[in-house]
Amino acid sequence: MSPTFSSLQYRNYRLWFAGALVANVGTWMQRVAQDWLVLTQLTHGSGVAVGVTTALQFAPVLFLSAWAGLLADRFDRRKLLMLTQVAQGVLAAGLGVLVLAGHAQLWQVYVFAGLLGCVTAIDAPVRQTFVAELVPAGKLSNAVGLNSASFNAARLIGPAVAGVLIAAVGTGWLFVINALSFGATIFSLTRMRSSELNRMPHAPRRKRQIREGVAYVRRRSDIVVIMVVVGVVSTFGLNFQLTSAMMASQVFGRGAGEYGLLGSVMAIGSLAGALLAARRERPRVRLVIGAAAAFGVTSGVMALMPSFQSYAAASILVGLSSLTMMTAANSTIQMSTDPAVRGRVMALYMIVFQGATPIGSPIVGWIGSQFGPRWAVGIGSITALLVAAGAGLWAQRRWNVRVRYHVASRPYIEVVHLTPGLGSARVQTAGRLGAQEAADTQSAA
Repeated sequence: MSPTFSSLQYRNYRLWFAGALVANVGTWMQRVAQDWLVLTQLTHGSGVAVGVTTALQFAPVLFLSAWAGLLADRFDRRKLLMLTQVAQGVLAAGLGVLVLAGHAQLWQVYVFAGLLGCVTAIDAPVRQTFVAELVPAGKLSNAVGLNSASFNAARLIGPAVAGVLIAAVGTGWLFVINALSFGATIFSLTRMRSSELNRMPHAPRRKRQIREGVAYVRRRSDIVVIMVVVGVVSTFGLNFQLTSAMMASQVFGRGAGEYGLLGSVMAIGSLAGALLAARRERPRVRLVIGAAAAFGVTSGVMALMPSFQSYAAASILVGLSSLTMMTAANSTIQMSTDPAVRGRVMALYMIVFQGATPIGSPIVGWIGSQFGPRWAVGIGSITALLVAAGAGLWAQRRWNVRVRYHVASRPYIEVVHLTPGLGSARVQTAGRLGAQEAADTQSAA
């Protein structure tokens, strides 16, 4: 089997991959339908309202993820996932009934977005850590990459299908379809063989366990760097639902079909990034920083594109760079974290990654309303470039490394660790930055 798809040789992971793919398609369909419902039916093109809806959907991450991470470390992750899938399906069905009955109002969408956010906040750290039970430890990076591939394959399919269905039958049926899609994940979870799960150790019940997770992260400067970079980019740059809706409808004068198409085209780049990530055995911190810088450049170019076609084409590279950053961050943290505390660490990462959205979406929506949708995209470019540059400079000083560039020979980028009293020592490409606090001065190149 190709190294890119090597995790699929394990039955439990195949079941998970297939079920998650179906559910992810439904989720992307609902996201497109929800934003289009708010933007075109419940308001008069209000970017702020779309931003608030998105913020409410992600705000619970700030308050519940740490507790959910503790649940992931303590209890059976498969059973927890079954509960969250049922809850998400019920919420999607409820909103769909309201829309189909013609009674949906903006405040009701806000309520459902908030409730869905609560369930998602519990689901995310459990889902992230459950992957480690489906494959051997050596395949974890590959499994994380394939998970991203599944998510982005769904992102390729879901928005395009949603655009067609919105034009054909309206938004209400898309919520119902999403509710049914969660049945695929529930089915896959029930068909897994318990004997083939790689059980991770569960944390014993005691006081201050969430504080233990926070203290662990504080001791790991590599994880702190990753969280800062991802947090800033997520806050101002990863608001594609909002910015694509505003660009499609207000700048290019397009409808629901073209809006859905933008998400699908961007997913081409994201899917490519996910498949590349699946081949990468050991991601490093430098890749997170480099991908953030690439995102800043590509999103800046995208913001300047004069036509719908050129904007869509530019979004492919934006999808590639953003997905590379996210998968590198996820894999680096999971592979270098003690399994006994991994749920809590991933929960803190999810707070930074998803919890940044409630802060950023209303701000980006306001910028788009006041200064135009192009600036809503541009602010993500500017902040990504600034945080990547700042993280790179900080890493050079804190970890005492220097970067060398070779145009005509490999390696094209070489990171050298400067050892006081011994001159410079070249760090091998297999080195991993920050596996523990004592390794913080080693290179991630």
